[in-house]
Amino acid sequence: MQAVKDVETGQSCAWAVSRKYDIKGTNTVLRWVRQFGSGRYGKLIRVEKSDEVNEAARLRLQLRQAKEALADAHMELALEKAFLAEACAQMDQTVEGFKKKQAGGRRTGPSRRTHS
Repeated sequence: MQAVKDVETGQSCAWAVSRKYDIKGTNTVLRWVRQFGSGRYGKLIRVEKSDEVNEAARLRLQLRQAKEALADAHMELALEKAFLAEACAQMDQTVEGFKKKQAGGRRTGPSRRTHS
């Protein structure tokens, strides 16, 4: 326990204490200070205003909604791919062939004319 007291009083750092008392591993001393010390070292206390707490909750909710929207988009894409594969199978055509045919086909929208 003297090793912990030496670190907490500031007489020595954890590395120096581990060398002084021939303790193997510098993390051992730090773990002892956190575990057996007065609590001044190794513990983090965060002070937040009430609006900051609400902000964190709002951000967590927003993140969850974004993840759900992304999952929905992935599901829609997977369904579209499955429908395309099924339609191509019914037309005795490969998906790649269908895509190539559609990419080079006629456009159904209004033509673009350049004005000279």
